[in-house]
Amino acid sequence: MERGLKEKQIYGTYRRELMVAIAVYIVLLVGAIRLARPMDEGVLRTLALVSPMIGFGLMIRAIIRLVARIDEYQRMRMLETFSIAMAITGAVTFTYGFLETAGFPKISMFAVWMVMGVSWGVVGGVRRLLDR
Repeated sequence: MERGLKEKQIYGTYRRELMVAIAVYIVLLVGAIRLARPMDEGVLRTLALVSPMIGFGLMIRAIIRLVARIDEYQRMRMLETFSIAMAITGAVTFTYGFLETAGFPKISMFAVWMVMGVSWGVVGGVRRLLDR
């Protein structure tokens, strides 16, 4: 299905906003790792270590703005894709929680974001293929 001009503009704007947010996240993450980790414990260190969440917040803002710009059908499809991906994420992380009680190594909560992102991408890709 070919995208119309308006849809291309919407997704172009989204990609730009998202890339800026990711760049902010990366800069703050590198800064937090290099500068905050060696700092003495305290409020300033804690604030520095969570500062990459500013970039993360900008990513959320970009997604919210995309959802506000797209039409109802696209919004419904995105919600369906996201819902399926979150169900998969829940199943994978819940299963691994049981595996941890069986002696598997504990995994950082950062892994949940990875599972969610991969699930969202795979579900979206499969749905696009099935729509052809």
